Amino acid sequence: MKEFLPTIQIIVSVLLIIFILLQQRGTALGSAFGGGGGEGAGSYSSKRGIQQKISWATYFLGAFFIILTLLNLIL
Repeated sequence: MKEFLPTIQIIVSVLLIIFILLQQRGTALGSAFGGGGGEGAGSYSSKRGIQQKISWATYFLGAFFIILTLLNLIL
């Protein structure tokens, strides 16, 4: 188990970075890849659909990363 923890931790950290980069406050998902400001730029809107799923996945991956880190320290 101990030999797999660093590998799993690296995979989770890369996924966490990707999901964090996909999120940008107050903008649509497409603007993460260079999309323009468009209508309503700078205003806050609630997360819906895929943005909400990405947000929950980010929370889960962050918690999972912390658990893996603690397990790595304990074992």
